[in-house]
Amino acid sequence: MLLHAAAQAAESAENAADPAAAAVEAARDYLLADTHIDVPERLEGEWADLTRRAEGGDFDYERARQGGLDLPFMSIYTPSESEAEGTSFALANRLIDRVEALAGRAPDKFALVRTPDQALAAKRRGLIGLAMGMENGSPLEGKLENLAFFRDRGISYITLAHALSNHIADSSYDEKRPWNGLSPFGREVVAEMNRQGILVDVSHVSDAAFYQVLELSRVPVIASHSSARHFTPGWERNMSDEMIRALAAQGGVIMINFGSSFLTEPAWQWFERMVAARKAFLAENGFDEHGTEAGQFLEDYRETHPFPFATLDDLVAHFTHVIDLVGVAHVGIGSDFDGVGDSLPDGMKDVSFYPNLVGKLLEKGYSAADIEAILGGNLMRVWRAALEHAAALGPGVSTG
Repeated sequence: MLLHAAAQAAESAENAADPAAAAVEAARDYLLADTHIDVPERLEGEWADLTRRAEGGDFDYERARQGGLDLPFMSIYTPSESEAEGTSFALANRLIDRVEALAGRAPDKFALVRTPDQALAAKRRGLIGLAMGMENGSPLEGKLENLAFFRDRGISYITLAHALSNHIADSSYDEKRPWNGLSPFGREVVAEMNRQGILVDVSHVSDAAFYQVLELSRVPVIASHSSARHFTPGWERNMSDEMIRALAAQGGVIMINFGSSFLTEPAWQWFERMVAARKAFLAENGFDEHGTEAGQFLEDYRETHPFPFATLDDLVAHFTHVIDLVGVAHVGIGSDFDGVGDSLPDGMKDVSFYPNLVGKLLEKGYSAADIEAILGGNLMRVWRAALEHAAALGPGVSTG
């Protein structure tokens, strides 16, 4: 025991003199949670063995281990168009099946987790805990009982809308705002999510919907993959300072998105110009936006209009901005890995790079307790609060 303690002390002393080693140690030792990784959509297109280093994508077991990732939330993402097509419920279930298969095929590497205690237990066993969040509430298909159904399938949070306004809430991306925030059904959804212990996620929704959620929710809410609008003025997809303050006042947490367009104005404006040019190109030639021509246009556009990648310092600036506004208890990680394409900052290209972020935060002078809170402690607090609130309302929801 004494020899083990002495060895740990020696390692800590060595790491104190080596900032890079200290960052790796912190990422390894503290629970590191990332609330938004789009792996299931990758597996829906074509199954990949993520137990070993994959050639494509941003996530696999080896790189996650290298980066210290303990708790990735697998995004059960349904495209906005699936609501009108009536396919969202079935698609969400297929994606959940993919996550279950990923864990089931490699029980020595992954474990499905539905609660904070299960996540901590998985880390103690040396496993990566796979939690799930639903991106886009369309799979509810107008039925409140589907909340309990998806909770039982392992969904821990739901992003109410995505790129288009849906039957629950208006989207920040959509010029059509039929509900001026939440729909009547959406208001019922928020209350029922509280009862079921499912975290409400306000990423993607309109500002009006955000404030209405805060009025209705009896527990803290999260923004699972958003950043600070301060750095992208006028872009509603990110959160304004006033919204961040309101979120924090209720105990909530904003998880910073790593995509360059979320981090800097030049990258955001590049995307705005590209989307406008692509829309005009497709309309002029009668091409479908989901066809191969759209993908080829993006490749050609990037060749003639180089993309302004954000830097690691740009990413860290969002963390420090939120901390300066509302304190360290209200910020976390929601990378959007596998969801933002080739737009990730230099120095943060996949899940193996988390220690780079930790190192920058340590350079800024944040304490060990601060780092622990940012990496996962803040998320665990609000997740536990949602489950405890639901358990207090009646049987059926486990907090452990």
